[in-house]
Amino acid sequence: MLSIYTAGEAGLEAVADPGSVETLPDTAVWIDLLEPDARDEARVEAWLGIDVPTREEMQEIEISSRIYEDDGAVFMTVLSLLNADKRDVGTTDVTFILKDRYLVTVRHDEPQPLRQFLQRAPKFGPAGRDCHFVFVSLIEAFIDRIADVLEQAGLSADTIAGRIFRHEANNAKPMDNKDFRDIVAAIGRAGDLASKARESLVTISRALVFLSTGPAAIRVSKDVRVHIKTAIRDANQLSDHASYSANKAVFLLDATVGLINIEQTNIIKIFSVAAVAMMPPTMIASIYGMNFQFMPELHAVWGYPVSLIVMILSAVAPYVYFKRKGWL
Repeated sequence: MLSIYTAGEAGLEAVADPGSVETLPDTAVWIDLLEPDARDEARVEAWLGIDVPTREEMQEIEISSRIYEDDGAVFMTVLSLLNADKRDVGTTDVTFILKDRYLVTVRHDEPQPLRQFLQRAPKFGPAGRDCHFVFVSLIEAFIDRIADVLEQAGLSADTIAGRIFRHEANNAKPMDNKDFRDIVAAIGRAGDLASKARESLVTISRALVFLSTGPAAIRVSKDVRVHIKTAIRDANQLSDHASYSANKAVFLLDATVGLINIEQTNIIKIFSVAAVAMMPPTMIASIYGMNFQFMPELHAVWGYPVSLIVMILSAVAPYVYFKRKGWL
């Protein structure tokens, strides 16, 4: 789908029917391609004289394939978080192309920052006429979204830590298998979210640095450079915070696994003590189960009750011993 945004007096304005536009409007600033078909790609390539990257090209991991300049056009592909509020969090590639006074975005999903940006774009004012300002504003929307996600991930990690450590400190009822499964799943999601956020921030920071220091930097206005520097600083700081969140998730996972090991050790210890406690009664019962002819106790009236008492005492004695040693 092709969308065209022009510079109005108040901000960016969407062209009503971009599918029928044959010639790019003079006031056009931003061209957005969402899952573009061959016709949309051909129109944009004819208008700007660029080669719109395919989805496979956007997913290349080499830096030279994600950030480069070709025939006066700057290509920058960044990762954006997708479905960060849901369990199946993922990432999607978004390519930004700066050519002359136009910004082109190529994407195959609808990340939330873009939807939020479109709500603010009509209020940009005269600054919306600069494609570089629109690009930086889009990047800032991505960074703001990641900041919100990391904030929620931090709160989630604090909640998980409370479940783990305060539960143990209060000597509450031991957690069962379902509790541990829920905690491990929550930790895994928090860690995955933090790692994906950091990966996104790294691609964003690289794109901003390339634009501010590369050959295209001379075309960027002084005011926009200030915004770029601020965005780079925010991205780097958030990247450090994402690394901290990922490390905290690893710590919580280690703590949870340690608690699981303790629970398993306690269960094994109980079985071990029970086995040891039953060994003397078993030995006594085995002796009197022998079929020898001369065993006086077998014919005594007191033989049966005495053997039962001895077996009980022999089972209780190990338990008392283990209890005094503090092994139970």
